[in-house]
Amino acid sequence: MAADSDPESEVFEITDFTTASEWERFVSRIEEVLNDWKLIGNSAGQLPVEKGEYNRCSWGEKAQEINFADFKFLITHYFLIQEQETNDEKDKHEEDAFPLAMQDLLCMNNDFPPRAHCLVRWYGVREFVVITPGTNCEAIISESKCNLLHSSISISLANSGCQVPVFVQIQQKWRKMYAGECQGPGVRTDFEMVHLRKVPSQYNHLSGLLDIFKSKIGCNLSPQPPVNIAIRFTYILQDWQQHSWPQQPPDFDTLLGSEVGGVEFGKLPFGACEEPISELHLATTWPHLTEGIVVDNEVYSDLDPVQAPHWSVRVRTAENPQCLLGDLLTEFLKLGGRKETTEEVLGRRMVEDDGKENNDISSALSKLTEPTATVPISKLSVSNMVHSARKHIRRHRRNDESPLNTEVLNSVLLYLFPDAAVEKSSDNSKNKAAKTNSCGKVDQDKNSDYNLFLQLKSAPSDSLTFRLALCVCLVNYNHGGLRAVAHLWQEFVLELRYRWENNYLIYGLTGGSPDLRCCLLHQKLQMLNCCIERRRARDEARKLQDDNKERERKVSGGGPNSSQRPESATLTATAAGSTKEVSPGKSWDSWSDSEEEFFECLSDQGEAEAQHNDGEKNGSKNKAEGRLHPFNSMTLLNSSEPLYVPVTQEPAPMTEDLLEEQSEVLAKLGTSAEGTHLRARMQSACLLSDMESFKAANPGCVLEDFVRWYSPRDYVEEEVADEKGDMVVKGSLSPRMKIPGNMWVEAWDTARVIPVRRQRRLFDDTKEAEKVLHYLALQKPADLTRHLLPCIIHAAILKLKEEELVEDIPSVKKSIQQAISQACKLLHPYNQDSKKLEDFINQLISMEIAITRARSLKAKFAVNDAEKGEDREELEKFVGSLLEEPEVVVIGAGQGPAGSIIHRLFVNAQRLTDFTSDEAALLSPLDEDLGSDRKSTGGSNKVPDFPSPAGREILLRTCVPRPAPYSKPLPQRLFCVLMKEEFRLAGAFSLDTSFF
Repeated sequence: MAADSDPESEVFEITDFTTASEWERFVSRIEEVLNDWKLIGNSAGQLPVEKGEYNRCSWGEKAQEINFADFKFLITHYFLIQEQETNDEKDKHEEDAFPLAMQDLLCMNNDFPPRAHCLVRWYGVREFVVITPGTNCEAIISESKCNLLHSSISISLANSGCQVPVFVQIQQKWRKMYAGECQGPGVRTDFEMVHLRKVPSQYNHLSGLLDIFKSKIGCNLSPQPPVNIAIRFTYILQDWQQHSWPQQPPDFDTLLGSEVGGVEFGKLPFGACEEPISELHLATTWPHLTEGIVVDNEVYSDLDPVQAPHWSVRVRTAENPQCLLGDLLTEFLKLGGRKETTEEVLGRRMVEDDGKENNDISSALSKLTEPTATVPISKLSVSNMVHSARKHIRRHRRNDESPLNTEVLNSVLLYLFPDAAVEKSSDNSKNKAAKTNSCGKVDQDKNSDYNLFLQLKSAPSDSLTFRLALCVCLVNYNHGGLRAVAHLWQEFVLELRYRWENNYLIYGLTGGSPDLRCCLLHQKLQMLNCCIERRRARDEARKLQDDNKERERKVSGGGPNSSQRPESATLTATAAGSTKEVSPGKSWDSWSDSEEEFFECLSDQGEAEAQHNDGEKNGSKNKAEGRLHPFNSMTLLNSSEPLYVPVTQEPAPMTEDLLEEQSEVLAKLGTSAEGTHLRARMQSACLLSDMESFKAANPGCVLEDFVRWYSPRDYVEEEVADEKGDMVVKGSLSPRMKIPGNMWVEAWDTARVIPVRRQRRLFDDTKEAEKVLHYLALQKPADLTRHLLPCIIHAAILKLKEEELVEDIPSVKKSIQQAISQACKLLHPYNQDSKKLEDFINQLISMEIAITRARSLKAKFAVNDAEKGEDREELEKFVGSLLEEPEVVVIGAGQGPAGSIIHRLFVNAQRLTDFTSDEAALLSPLDEDLGSDRKSTGGSNKVPDFPSPAGREILLRTCVPRPAPYSKPLPQRLFCVLMKEEFRLAGAFSLDTSFF
């Protein structure tokens, strides 16, 4: 009674069975996803799969996350993207009651697809759903959990009416174990799988697998329906000893022959350092066999790969093989990330050596004035003595102190400056340099590759800058890295200074102003060459002027100081291969540095003749100076004198960094009246010089005369009536010129009457040359890398185009064009992204790998050795397909041109394997017929043509009633995989559920 009165005994738990459990929510969530993807209902109304469609068409997929309590799953829908079918075809196929997946089980058009999901290969389905554990979730190993998931998808399919098969991944992920189910009206297919490490001996052949298949379907019919069989054996060829070296062997007679892939300076290395094709997989297939036609048991087998009706080949490529061009570009790009200066890299000892070298060069010049010299001065050459002194110093510099080997350095400099050979005289060197800088462009203009530098903003492929880029890249890769590059750059700058000081034109640069379309370093070198040209022309003009003065003194009979000539007189000189007019000046002895800032004009001979004729006719010889020729028969407005074109100074050449600097200075002046006026004054230096020359050439001229010649559009002519009523043409300045405070008017008022020969130089070549040399000397190795990067990319693209032209690979050709467009954006000098540049280099490497793979395959299949004809065309097409497609069918199987070569490769590999003890057998040619039996030297052991298959795939299919004899005949399928360390059975067994 006490227990009954206890209040705690009256408390009891109430369970609400209407609340959904986690399992029910999971099932419901699967149904929702299937409904969202519109996988509900009959799936049979689709086109049948055509032969090879699994390879041609693309596969689509979409995924979504679902949860079972706190456990995450990923549900993914895979489907083949087919062409749209018509309504008539839909109505026709909807009559079939079988789900689409059941129809695919018996389809023979796409057995053994090369690249597809493993479930597509094992079951042949074109559409399916897979449920896999989440990324960070553990695998489903427990048997109870596997059964729970299997029952979940079974209930979801039954509730939703989905006829698409659904699989769930179980066991460890690497095992690729799946269990699944497909439901239709009154039918169901169970997808089951067996996975073992070793192949059971009783099932290591076709007979044992047939026993498994028959026992599983349990057909009691007599006679039993025939089993359709498809067999595929895969043989792997890994021994490429016949063609194992894809790179040409080095030439040990050359300077760089000791390096693998080493080439002479000026040529980029190319090719793989290892075999880019690691394996060749030959698949021999017997597609349509029936039970009883072929015998394959533990004692005997009819499955001879040579007799297989269908051969297909795929190649397995080496992952990221080392390639010479790719390594070269990668190492060069790394150089751009270094921070050291040239002095820091080379150290003080090298700097001191260079100082001693300069002193020794200076002492070489003093030898010209030594009184003890036994050689006449006329026989000595300044350039030869200086050049010999520099080479003498380099020869005696200790090799262990030089980062770059002396022989290599001399070879590089000789490649960069081939006109600097010691045995050639200075005159020959000058002439050769001048000729080199003025010719040789016609043939290159015809080549479309020549204009590639305009797109990449690099430099012409025959220029000094381009050759320097190649040398720096090769020196960095093969001859010492950063220190060697710094040493080469230091010697290069010294060579440029030597040429500037001795008036040698720089080899490999076009004359004239810097080309702003090229890289900045090329512009700097062109600027230095332009300074040398101006200096040479001025020095030659002075020399000819002094020679003419000396002749005048001799003619007049006076002494050395008695020569007096009118200042307005002119002389005719021939400089640099063209006739020029030279204004007179002081003699060479009285020339001082202060007069360097005045312009020494060189004009055509017509000026002298024009001034002479004009002086005779008008008596104004001493008034008009610096005339070139009359201008379009025009006369001055205030007189009847002809209007002459004056001799003017050319505008000062500028590089893009100077132009940018000038623009920044002008922009900082602001928009105020004073700033605007000052900016206009700075920009009118050339205009003022031209006005002064015009006034000197046309005495009595006015601003309107100058405008008529300089800017005709600013002189407006119109017809007006005069006092008599006649129409006459009168001209006046344009409204723009009449604005108060116009700079042209102000400049004209301040311009003096000064001929061009007495004007200050607009371009100080000495100052500009020293600025260029100073700029180059301050460049770090990393700065040099950034300057030369466009040239190296340019050279790499040209190399790829050259190699691709030989191999003719359409995909690579298309990639090269895309790379050119991308490089144009990446190589902008002010917007270089290191990460994007690395990705771009990787793209170039992938092209190199593709070309080397093609070259390797062509060598192995002897494409270039085959005679021209159908066989060669077939081999070329076959090799090209191997690179583009996942698997290529061998036309003619083992009897075709490609099949015969593949057969021979396997036979040779077998002989090398089986006859390793017999050296003669290794070296003997293959004389026997490939189809006959090959035997060892003793004649007792048979040598097979092919090794044991690396993988065997056997597909068994039939259509039988299950589970009872009176059930519907339904498709049954078993896919068997037999490998050295894997045994897998993937079965799809259908049954009739109407009376089950």
